[in-house]
Amino acid sequence: MNKRVAIQGALASFHETAAIEFFGDEIALVECATFPQLFNAMKTGEADFAICAFENAIAGSILPNYARLRNTNLEIFGEVYLCIEMNLMALAGQKLEDIEEIHSHPMAFLQCEDFLNEHPAIQLVESRDTASSAKEIKEHHIKHRAAIASKRAAEVFDLEIIAADIHDNKRNFTRFLALRRRNGELVRAINKSSISFRSSHQPGSLAKILTKIGEHNINLNKIQSLPVIGEEWKYYFYVDLRFEDFADYRRMMDEIEPLTRDLKILGEYQQGAKPV
Repeated sequence: MNKRVAIQGALASFHETAAIEFFGDEIALVECATFPQLFNAMKTGEADFAICAFENAIAGSILPNYARLRNTNLEIFGEVYLCIEMNLMALAGQKLEDIEEIHSHPMAFLQCEDFLNEHPAIQLVESRDTASSAKEIKEHHIKHRAAIASKRAAEVFDLEIIAADIHDNKRNFTRFLALRRRNGELVRAINKSSISFRSSHQPGSLAKILTKIGEHNINLNKIQSLPVIGEEWKYYFYVDLRFEDFADYRRMMDEIEPLTRDLKILGEYQQGAKPV
C-alpha cells in the first residue's frame, strides 16, 4: 500500500515535488487546500505522513506552521530543500500582452515582485496554490489569464510558458519538513533537532540557554519567536540545532531544561541536503 502523504496544494505543486523527493514516486497524495487542513488530515488519520513548507529563502518563515506543529502530536523526521523556479504560463497561443490577470499563491507573488512590478496593468489574483491556478486555466480554457507555477505544472496541464524563471532570486529555496505522528522511533544518523521552549522572565535567562548550547559545540541554525496566545508579551522560542555528537546534544538538553518552561522536542532528524 502506498504511503498516504498530505500536502498543501495539489498535483504538480511544489509540495508534491518535495513529497516525491523525500518519499519517492510510490505515494498517494492527500491534497489539502490549506495548511490547517494538512494538519487536520494528520490528526484524523486521513494521511500517514505530511510534507509541509516552513521556510523560504526570500519570504522567510511561515510562522503559523510552527505553532500548529507545537500544538499537535506530530514530529519532524526529515527535511527537504527545494529550489523554487517560478514560470508564467497560459493557454497555447497566448502572449504576455494578452494577459489581463495572473493567478497564483500569495507566496509566489512575493517571490516574483520584480517581474510583476514591470507589468502593473495586469491584475493579481491570489489563489490557494500555484498548481490549482494552472489547472483552472486548462480545465475551463480561460484566455487572457496566466498562472505562476512550476514547469511541471505547465507539462501536466498542457500550458505554454510565456515567461520563464521570473522569480527575483535565482537561489530561491523552500525548506519542507516531513512530519509523522510521534512513535518514539529514532531516525538514523540524527544530526539536527528542532525544539521549542519559553524562557523565564529573569534577566539573562535566554542568554544562559544560548550559552549552554554553545558550550556543547552545538550550532544554533535558527531562532524564531512567536507570541504565546492569551499571554501578552510572552513568547515561545523555536530553535534549530545542528550537532555532530548525539550524546552531547542530549546532555545539553538536560542542562537547559531547568532554565526553560514548556520545553518540547519538535523533531530529531537528519539534515536534508542543502543546495550548493
